[in-house]
Amino acid sequence: MNIASILAKKGGQVYTIRPEQTVRQALATLAERNVGALVAVDGTGRVVGILSERDVVRRLARDENALSLAVEALMTKNVITGLPQDDLGTVGRTMTDRRFRHMPILENGRLVGVVSLGDIVKAQRDQYQGEVETLETQLIDEGQGRVIKH
Repeated sequence: MNIASILAKKGGQVYTIRPEQTVRQALATLAERNVGALVAVDGTGRVVGILSERDVVRRLARDENALSLAVEALMTKNVITGLPQDDLGTVGRTMTDRRFRHMPILENGRLVGVVSLGDIVKAQRDQYQGEVETLETQLIDEGQGRVIKH
């Protein structure tokens, strides 16, 4: 299973912000869209960073005036991106090992989606559940004297 399978189900909607916008504007968008991160893009749509709720909370804990700062002051600039054909397990391990929860997905250099660690866990769970149901069906059929080969 790959990232494209997640994007096919959830869609490619990506909420973005410009690096020069304020953290207050970013928080309003995060709350309005009910998402945990915004991808920062420049005027050409190129990914230049990512800002998560965590980034904001950590900065606010140290600096009460952070809301008036530009997004670029808080965003992660060295963004790890993925491709639609990337394997879910590999992406999930990368996100876990590198301790981030949202990955922008690029195709031919163009932003086509964002996947969260939660998206990956859900997709893997659904895949495993389907495999369990298939095995249960095979066992029931074999128990009733019917052997079904797949």
